[in-house]
Amino acid sequence: MNNTYFTEEHNLFRKSLSDFLQKEVVPHIDKWEKTGTIERFIWEKFGEMGFFGINYPEKYGGLDLDIFYTVIFLEELQKINSGGFAAAMWAHAYLAMTHLNKEGSHEIKEKYLAPSITGEKIGCLCITEPFGGSDVAGMKSTAVKNGDHYILNGSKTFITNGVYSDYLVIAAKTSPEEGNKGMSIFVIDRDTPGIASTKLDKLGWRASDTGEISFTDVKIPVENLMGEEGKGFPYIMQHFALERLIMGINAHARAESAIEYTLQYMSDRTAFGRSIDKFQALRHRIADIASEAEMCKQFNYLTAQRLGNGEYVVKEATMSKLLSTKMADNAINECLQFLGGYGYMEDYPLARMLRDSRLGPIGGGTSEILREILAKMIIDKKEYKPAT
Repeated sequence: MNNTYFTEEHNLFRKSLSDFLQKEVVPHIDKWEKTGTIERFIWEKFGEMGFFGINYPEKYGGLDLDIFYTVIFLEELQKINSGGFAAAMWAHAYLAMTHLNKEGSHEIKEKYLAPSITGEKIGCLCITEPFGGSDVAGMKSTAVKNGDHYILNGSKTFITNGVYSDYLVIAAKTSPEEGNKGMSIFVIDRDTPGIASTKLDKLGWRASDTGEISFTDVKIPVENLMGEEGKGFPYIMQHFALERLIMGINAHARAESAIEYTLQYMSDRTAFGRSIDKFQALRHRIADIASEAEMCKQFNYLTAQRLGNGEYVVKEATMSKLLSTKMADNAINECLQFLGGYGYMEDYPLARMLRDSRLGPIGGGTSEILREILAKMIIDKKEYKPAT
């Protein structure tokens, strides 16, 4: 283990989390992959173990630990070969809950963040729209203030935990005429009248519930506004750095998992009188993908350290997601090939891993959008600044 970033306490935490996942989660994964529903009990067990409170304040039941505990949480989730289960967990803990913690009032934190840490409540983050995609500024959903409520209308799509969550953290335009400067963030209870969800059928991430959600004259109490009205866009942009880095870390972790499995398979599989890990053509390809995975991992660790130190690493996090997800797709595709026909069989892990990995260059900002963001920063010298 890399002692530059991980202490003995980190390593003990990793062992504890790994043991927990093998005992409590792995036996149910195949069932959840088939049903598309993660049973409620596991959320509460995660809460009991403190895994949802890793980086949150002790005041609300969290552990207030450093960012490398989060890195471990993400890496270990990738090792159980269910991108959907992993996504449901980290989308709750690091998308929905991040906004609660950063922008929510004390009352909102007591009502939503504290039970999210215990696993009693599940959250989702609603930003992407059917006709918006990565164009957050082009959002159409509106929340018009009317007395002591906002009236929300619009729709969201591709929302992880979008069907079975208990509350929704949602972005909508409170002043549409002001463009991205007129956007705000709210938290809404799932059972609020006017909310309807439809479950989407996906290529991968089969265990997670990904939903399309419509909002028809939904009444949001004014106290459910998070942060300042009109500051929603910079809040979202500020947290995108964390989301992109999460997806970069996920990518290097699943690539490593695929490589580890494939190396074991190659040492056991024989052809022409010797194990296939003795053939130079395969050895050199493994050397390439392992090198690329290691380089992404080390860059991601350094970026995580800087983020944990309070630096605004939007450029580096964007690079992390862009390159790490591309690397993981290539590595897993190569690993599947090394298994030959068995790689294509559902009884072996690479088929699911390939499907799940393919979401990496799409979700949380497509690779095409990320390249344009980076081009603006590198060529046009555009600067992105944190919300004030």
